[in-house]
Amino acid sequence: MIDDDPVKLGFVCVQNAGRSQMSYAFAEREVERRGLDGHVELLTGGTHPADHVHEEVVDAMAAVGIDVSGRTPREVTDAELNECDYVATMGCSTLSLSDSVEARDWPLADPDGKSPEAVAAVRDEIESEVVALFDEAFGEHGSDGDAAGDSAGADGGDRQ
Repeated sequence: MIDDDPVKLGFVCVQNAGRSQMSYAFAEREVERRGLDGHVELLTGGTHPADHVHEEVVDAMAAVGIDVSGRTPREVTDAELNECDYVATMGCSTLSLSDSVEARDWPLADPDGKSPEAVAAVRDEIESEVVALFDEAFGEHGSDGDAAGDSAGADGGDRQ
């Protein structure tokens, strides 16, 4: 159940130029779809951030209607992550997280330099992981919010 304190979700990879950027973008979409504005705080970063989001990631996200072209990778600190309720890591599971943080290590391939088909496969896997995390944190997809209800049956239904 949603209370007054926002749920904080963090998405971290090494360069913050691919997997975590896609995760963050899909999380933003889930917040909107589920009507969770003001109830969720999102964080993304990398342990060794790149200079820019990988071009193949920009292209793969554009193919599903999400623009990440103007985003800049940033470094994330353990202190920032320890303020999160959930942290999904993608290749940097050596972070020092407190016991109060629900850590999820998503074993995702690095999309950097991969073919458009390979990047699309990673993107689709990330989308599924993000939806599952939101289902865990906030209840089944479609139980709250306007747009979310369109993809699930009256009984909560399966995720797309």
